[in-house]
Amino acid sequence: MRFVVDLRACQDHGHCAFTSSAFPLDKRGKLSLRQGGLKEFRSEPLPDVMRDELEEAMFACPAQAIELVGDDA
Repeated sequence: MRFVVDLRACQDHGHCAFTSSAFPLDKRGKLSLRQGGLKEFRSEPLPDVMRDELEEAMFACPAQAIELVGDDA
């Protein structure tokens, strides 16, 4: 399982960071997964034990910018 963040939709509300350490914030309170103009961030494969907290982050996102996908996606 991986998560994908649509960085065009993300508005840096930070709700995801309160639900999972997989979404770190920088010193300004912005999602630190942003890198040089990328349109999306795709995580490395994550253990299934993280599914609940990642789903919570996905549902907490007011911009609906987070999606959970299979490892092969």
